[in-house]
Amino acid sequence: MSREVTILIPHYKTLALTRLCLARLKKHTDLSRARVVVIDNGSNDESTDYLRSLDWIDLIVREDTSREGGGEAHARALDLAMERVETPFLLSIHTDTFFLRDDWLDFLLSRFDSPKVGGVGSWKLEDKPWHRRQAKRLERWWQLKVWYPLLGKGEGAIEGVGRNHYYLRSHCAMYRMEAIRAVQGRFFAGQQPAGKVLHRKLEEAGYRMVFLPSEQLSRYLVHLNHATTILQPRKESQVAKHARQRKRILKMLEEEGGAIS
Repeated sequence: MSREVTILIPHYKTLALTRLCLARLKKHTDLSRARVVVIDNGSNDESTDYLRSLDWIDLIVREDTSREGGGEAHARALDLAMERVETPFLLSIHTDTFFLRDDWLDFLLSRFDSPKVGGVGSWKLEDKPWHRRQAKRLERWWQLKVWYPLLGKGEGAIEGVGRNHYYLRSHCAMYRMEAIRAVQGRFFAGQQPAGKVLHRKLEEAGYRMVFLPSEQLSRYLVHLNHATTILQPRKESQVAKHARQRKRILKMLEEEGGAIS
């Protein structure tokens, strides 16, 4: 069986997360169907040594990313690995994305039900109670229809509108490689988040981008939102700011079986 998808995973220092991410990936994936490429963004620590010890992944080591911010390093890592993709599909995930079931790949591939589907994934992968989702919808409607027009701000900074359009985020985004090549797509686009400009280019070229509901996708994988940033901040000022979230994530990792030293 030829491989169908190449899974790209940028990595920076978070050893505990990466161990668990890769363990879950290997457990729930038929590796005869998927190639796994991990891109180390200049960690130069024990996590890099760990990745070098794995014989079932392809490792790309970027020696020095000190001049790049976290978002830029992440996007450039994806672009570097994408140059080596030979499979029909590409999947980007984060090291804080954990697979839950063996049929996750079949589920994602089944959503490419037409050659005009360019990508499948999620905007946010979180299961909020229905009343919180409804409150968010009402808030967005109020901003879009009443408050911002009253203030003369136009679209303002409303989530999902205009320059703040929704896009497939790289914690779980699968693309048809033929579509990416057709638009000469890249993940890095200056100050924009990884994949945001790529998403718009694919839409403008006539490809359909499929957003999967969180309550559906979360049956197949879980994403510890912002865990890579919180556990390994590039700025010391972020440590105190995210102390509570850090404690929550460490607890979740312990429950999942992650070894935290």
